[in-house]
Amino acid sequence: MRSSQQQIISFVSSRLQNDKPVWLCTILKTWGSSPRPVGAMMACTLDGELIGSLSGGCIEEDFLEQLRDGSLKSQYDTTGGPFTVRYGETEAEQARLKLPCGGQLHVLLEFITATGPNQAVFGKLTENLENHNKISRVVNLDSGEICSDDHSGEDAVVMKDNLMINSLSPMYSLLLLGAGDVARYVAEMALALEYDVMLCDPRPKYLDNWHVDGVETTSRLPDDVVRDHFSNPYSGIIALAHDPRVDDMALMQALKTDAFYIGAMGSERTSAARRERLPELGLSKDEIDILHAPIGFQIQSKTPAEIAISIMAQVTAVRHGIDC
Repeated sequence: MRSSQQQIISFVSSRLQNDKPVWLCTILKTWGSSPRPVGAMMACTLDGELIGSLSGGCIEEDFLEQLRDGSLKSQYDTTGGPFTVRYGETEAEQARLKLPCGGQLHVLLEFITATGPNQAVFGKLTENLENHNKISRVVNLDSGEICSDDHSGEDAVVMKDNLMINSLSPMYSLLLLGAGDVARYVAEMALALEYDVMLCDPRPKYLDNWHVDGVETTSRLPDDVVRDHFSNPYSGIIALAHDPRVDDMALMQALKTDAFYIGAMGSERTSAARRERLPELGLSKDEIDILHAPIGFQIQSKTPAEIAISIMAQVTAVRHGIDC
């Protein structure tokens, strides 16, 4: 599973490598109750193969209609490069496109041909995102020329002189420890939230009956898995095994990484006992204080699905910079 941005960039790259031109749409500005945020993208080939979204579907339908009748290409030929379409400027258009009251979108449309430079740029963008590196796509609004910048800002889109700078973020990944019911629900929710998910359980036969489509499983030692794949700021580690042989082995390594979230399931008493054990594994107090335990928001739930909701709510809050 890849993030929306990564899916779209990869899609464009693969189509360009196959000598297919691609329309790429990027939201530049929004007003009111816009359905998608600034920086959201949609890509489409000339034969209508589409990925991403700009709205709940009506803007996409309008785009595909203009693609079919040739008006998009006419506008591109007239401007000689990328052009901006303003959706929802009138009440009639808001009603036609089913935009929320007052919602407006400014969308940049680029027609990207399969030239060598374009193939190289999107190849580099794809490679960086897959390697968990931030990167920006820079578009010259006069000529349509595209290049990359290894730096990425906090704002999804920045307009500077005649340039559009689109900051791209790598996909986030989660490592789940322990093949159980809570892990199953957490995995399903995490996939829906566009995380790349792996489940690790080194205990014999625990993985035999555990399966979620789209989730890689491994029986390798947890500390090795953390060290090799989950030690960057785009990773989260969630210990759900209720077995110190699994959970503590992963936490021993995880709490020394830059992972954005580290949590362990258990009661207040179990969590207190774990905090007493962790210094014996060579962890400092500051490292142990990073741990979210008991895991998740306390919503007095007992069922696996509700526990998973509380966990993913906390993961989401931490990912967006909320201290909890």
